[in-house]
Amino acid sequence: MGMTITEKILAAHAGLDKVEPGEIVQVRVDGLLANDVTAPGAIEQFRLVGSQKVFDPDRIFLVPDHFAPNRDIPSAEQCKLLREFAYEQGITNYFEVGRMGIEHALLPEEGLVLPGDLIIGADSHTCTYGALGAFSTGVGSTDLGVAMALGETWLKVPSSIKFVVNGTLNPWVFGKDIILYIIGMIGVDGALYKAMEFAGEAIRNLSMDSRFSITNMAIEAGGKSGIIEPDEKTAAYVEARAKRPYKFYQSDPDANYEKVHSLQAEKIDLQVALPHLPSNVRSVYQINDVELDQVVIGSCTNGRLEDLRVAAAILNGKKVHPKVRLLVFPATQKIYLQALKEGLIQTLVESGAAVSTPTCGPCLGGHSGVLAKGERALATTNRNFIGRMGHSESEVYLSGPAVAAASAVAGRIVPPEEVVPPERWRDFKNKLEE
Repeated sequence: MGMTITEKILAAHAGLDKVEPGEIVQVRVDGLLANDVTAPGAIEQFRLVGSQKVFDPDRIFLVPDHFAPNRDIPSAEQCKLLREFAYEQGITNYFEVGRMGIEHALLPEEGLVLPGDLIIGADSHTCTYGALGAFSTGVGSTDLGVAMALGETWLKVPSSIKFVVNGTLNPWVFGKDIILYIIGMIGVDGALYKAMEFAGEAIRNLSMDSRFSITNMAIEAGGKSGIIEPDEKTAAYVEARAKRPYKFYQSDPDANYEKVHSLQAEKIDLQVALPHLPSNVRSVYQINDVELDQVVIGSCTNGRLEDLRVAAAILNGKKVHPKVRLLVFPATQKIYLQALKEGLIQTLVESGAAVSTPTCGPCLGGHSGVLAKGERALATTNRNFIGRMGHSESEVYLSGPAVAAASAVAGRIVPPEEVVPPERWRDFKNKLEE
């Protein structure tokens, strides 16, 4: 019996020829990530075990992105602790405000996460890097603190569930819609401690930006990780960025999967997750008269260049509804700059959007867009739990950037064709293919 891509990566990092689901393995890590919320606890644990120096200052990535730029005095203290530890330990990959980005967009962009890597991070959305063909997963601050000292951690080998998506996607449908559809199908615990592997023609045809959106939300189905086999698109993405060697792994034809789901892309409409779970999913065409106070486009799920291009394509020549606040968060400084060069930021601002420096901001109810009692938001973020974006009596709906942008214009949740003609999609698709 062969191995899945996940099992191969874990075996290689455990120094073993083969691993099987359920086996406990001690693995070396290629990189460790923490942010301004989770790093302080990891640093405390690092000191509690008596460590003086991190195992490798080049393999630890510290990104103040959750409450940065500092929201208040407590967040300023958190960021200061992070900064001082980075300087003390000579950590090379500390990203200060103005040079940072949302961590899960920043690390791939900087070439710090590569195919075949094993990455752990004290943030649940560390599973994002599976889009590159890496095994990546979130851990607690305690585990991360010990790993900063040792360069190793232990993992239970997850069994794998495969999602094969074939066919051609509908207009304005991207990676976010695919993963919301899957989460709606299997539930928030449908892949509990499983590796979610995504394959098929529709996945291969996705951009890297859309692939990152899919693997980012594996955790929303309870997944230990999400992963996509690397291909020529992956190679094109990493070749210009990689700072060290990497390796492509593929699943064996006779690999064992706990379950295989086959989906047709044509059946996946534009998706919206209703409060208060990412699995409470409906087609946008099944939603009527949901009025909005706020729309958020950004986050580690949908703050990439493709997302801003989609939003700008729909908002071009349009105005945000007078009762709606549209907040846009480019995921990194480089994305922000490229969006400026392409005129996307101008289009967004002229439509009535407020564009922010890269930050997690309102995604976790941190700052720059917290909701008041009774307010309702549509966001391209990844979670819509009770109180996630602010008051416990507010509501958060989730969608991709196309529905978000169109809804910002309409003032209620609508599909793009309600505010732009069909030729807008054809023009945008032609630009994508250039």
